[in-house]
Formats: sequence, structure tokens, C-alpha cells
Amino acid sequence: MQFFSTRDQNRKVTSSQAIAQGLSDEGGLFVPESFPQVDVKALCGLDYPALAAAVVREYLTDYDPAFLTEATRSTYGAAFGGKAGYLAPVEGDTYALELWHGPTSAFKDMALQLLPHLLTVAASKTAEGKTIVILVATSGDTGKAALEGFKDVPNTKILVFYPEEGVSPMQKLQMTTQEGDNVGVCAIHGNFDDAQTGVKAIFTDPAITEKLAQKNMMFSSANSINWGRLVPQIVYYISAYCDLLKDGSIELGDKMNVVVPTGNFGNILAAYYARRMGLPIQKLICASNANNVLTDFLQTGKYDRNRSFYTTMSPSMDILISSNLERLLFDLCGQDDAQVRAWMDSLKQDGCYDVGRSMLNKLKTLFAAGCCNDSRTKMTIRETYNNTHYLCDTHTAVAVDVCKQYLLRTGDNTPVLIASTANPFKFSASVLSAVGNGQVESSDEFGMVQELSSLTGEQVPPQLAGLAQKKQRFTKVCERDEMKNVVYEMLGIES
Repeated sequence: MQFFSTRDQNRKVTSSQAIAQGLSDEGGLFVPESFPQVDVKALCGLDYPALAAAVVREYLTDYDPAFLTEATRSTYGAAFGGKAGYLAPVEGDTYALELWHGPTSAFKDMALQLLPHLLTVAASKTAEGKTIVILVATSGDTGKAALEGFKDVPNTKILVFYPEEGVSPMQKLQMTTQEGDNVGVCAIHGNFDDAQTGVKAIFTDPAITEKLAQKNMMFSSANSINWGRLVPQIVYYISAYCDLLKDGSIELGDKMNVVVPTGNFGNILAAYYARRMGLPIQKLICASNANNVLTDFLQTGKYDRNRSFYTTMSPSMDILISSNLERLLFDLCGQDDAQVRAWMDSLKQDGCYDVGRSMLNKLKTLFAAGCCNDSRTKMTIRETYNNTHYLCDTHTAVAVDVCKQYLLRTGDNTPVLIASTANPFKFSASVLSAVGNGQVESSDEFGMVQELSSLTGEQVPPQLAGLAQKKQRFTKVCERDEMKNVVYEMLGIES
């Protein structure tokens, strides 16, 4: 299996090269040359680790299959408590795919616990003994999941940038108290798009690359721009379909709809790739918060980031530049790299692009979209809990509300899979206010966590409760144009 860049098909690499490099030199994203077809019936006989190995080895063909089997087995074992890809019934034919049973209580663990295994092998194949510097921009969950995944991994360093006012208190604590000798964390004045733009600029700066090379270092990424981060996400949609088959909720060949709360378009792109592999997905429903740039795009064909940015109670979706959308467009336009370059150049220069009527028709065939503001998010958390006793976090609630909008609009009775992306205790203030009708007695984060637990009877994950005793290690805040110097400082390199 070869991979090539969305902006230059002449740049062909192996899967290990794509994973080690993360981002193509000219800024494009690596995509597979084809999509292998899955035998769903055969996969139904496998547990989650074995199913994951069977799917990822279709793409990672220069990895030893025995290594992938062992890597998925060790990844999706004790760290997930037997609940990797756990499916929970919500109401009727609606199911929550709970992806947050890992060590950081967010769906990002599903990929970022496996990625260090993949990157270590990729580096040994392609990086000639270099130290891999993982550079991450996060809107909240990716940062902690990446830090935890790469903590003290030999021959790696990991540096995370996050928006100072754009994450929840629990997300911030998870990052600033991170243990490990090879980790670094810095906040920036700005939003996630500022952090992501800054990281991409550092990635593609030849002078910085050369300076790292002089120290026998090279950049890679743990964001979903890295193929090694994206390919494990395909697995859990296939696993969920198999689980629905095994419990008799659907029959082989029946279609399902998938609803994903998303900002950077990685998680829903993985569902699209699962569909390309033959999984019977009828509609991909994209759920946005008040930062509804994706909703507008999927309804009009015009992507326009020139709009107000909102800091919401679902901060991991507070994004106006959705990087992984580029991969979808590349596939839908017939792998026309010149066209993708033109769109991305227009986005960079003018902040917008229009894909035209023909592409819009393709998008509407595959996707539906909707958005949900904070007041509706709170109402959805409260109503869902009161009606079904299912407690969802602020991001999952956006998906639940958009799902309801879709069902009211269409009357579609296809079984629905909702990606549940985070444990509700990561956003305790918002969730507690919602289920308690605005009545919040505690004023500190961990008091609200305990209050939410007492009110609902839900257990606080020990990895979140334990943060109360941890000391903050990282307190630095910088401007976006200072990020390059912060990277040098964290790596001990003179600027």
C-alpha cells in the first residue's frame, strides 16, 4: 500500500514513512492509494484487538502482521478495562458508541494509545536513529491523550500547544500536570485555529527542519493529520456494526446512520473511510456547535472561516479550520491534487473556497449536517438524562441534538450510531448545571465533580479524580508568533 499527498500525487511514500513524517513537505496530507474491502461477517468473530489488527494491517503493509497483532492486543487491553469501542443503548434504535473508556477519558485514546507503537517502528525504518519530536496543537482532548501515549517513549519528545482560554478546567489540569521526562506543554493567547496554524507553519519551515536535523531530530505529528492517528479510528465503526449484528439489532447488510460531533473532521472522516471499505453506512451526519463552519459547508458547498469564533461548552469542537476535510475533498474530486491545492491556497489567502454545484451534490448524497448552540446543548443533556438516564458530555449532546433535528426533518428510521466522545466528568460544570437545572453548589472543579457524581450516581473515573492531588508542572503562555522559540526552548536548542 502506497500513500501520496493530497497536494502532490508525485510524493509517494510507504505507510511507515507517512506515519513518521506526519505531514507532507508541501503541507498536504497523506492518503492511501486505495480502500481495501472488509468482510464484515468474518470480522464479527473477532474481539476488538484482533479486529483492529485485521483492519489496520490492510493499510500498514510494511509492518509485520505479528507486530500489529501484539500492538493492538496490548493497546486495547487493560488500559480500556474491556470497554474499547463499547456500545450503549440510548433509546429505541439509537446507540452511543462510547469511545472514552481509555486512560484520559476521551475518544482520542482509541488512536493515541496505538500511535506510539506505530511511530516507534516507523522511526526505526525511516528516521535513521533520529529523535522524533511530536508537535501537537490541541483543542483539549488530543493534547492529554498524546502526552499520555508518548510519555517516556524512548527517542521521542512531545510538545503540546493549547488555547489558554479554550479548554475546560479539567482538560487544562490533565495537560499541565502531565508526568514524563520527554513532555512539554505551553498555552497560547488565541484559539485552536491559531495553535494549529502555528504548528503547521513550524512543520513546513525549512529553516526549523534544518536546525532540528543538526541535532539529529525530526518532526512528526500526533494530530489527526497523521495517518497513524486516523487509521485506528476507522476500526471502531466497523466494530460497532459487528456488535449490532451480534446482538441482533440489525441483520447483515442492513444500513446504519452515523452521527459524529466534530470540529477538525477527523472522526467523521474515519467513518467515511469505513464506508469506502464497504461498511453499510447510509448517512454520515456531521454535528457542529456554534462554530458551524462545517454545517454551512455541507449545506452550501462554500467553506468560509471568515466569521465570529465562539468559545463554547464543547471546546474540542471550537474550530474554524477543519484540516481533515482536505482528505475528503481529495477523494471526492477524483484525486485531483491541483484542484485541492487551489482550494487550500484560496483558504489560506482569502479564508474561503467554493467547491461548486457538482461537488455539493456529492456531499449532500453522503452527508447531512446540523448545529447546536450552548443552550440547546444544556437542554439536550438534561432531557436525555431525564428521559433515558443516559448522561452525556457536552460534545456528545451536540450530536444527540443534531440527530434529533435530522430525524424530525427526514423521518429516517435507520438505526443510528452516535459517537460519544468524552466522559461527562471532563466537563463537570456544564453537565452539572444542565442536569441540576442551573443549581450548582460547589465553586471549585473537583467539588462539582463530586456533586455531579452524587446527583447522578455515576462513578468518577479515577484518572480524573486523582488530578486533585497532582502538581501543575507547565504554566507558560505565549503568543502565536512566539511558538517557534518555545519549541527551541523546550528542545534545548538555541534560536
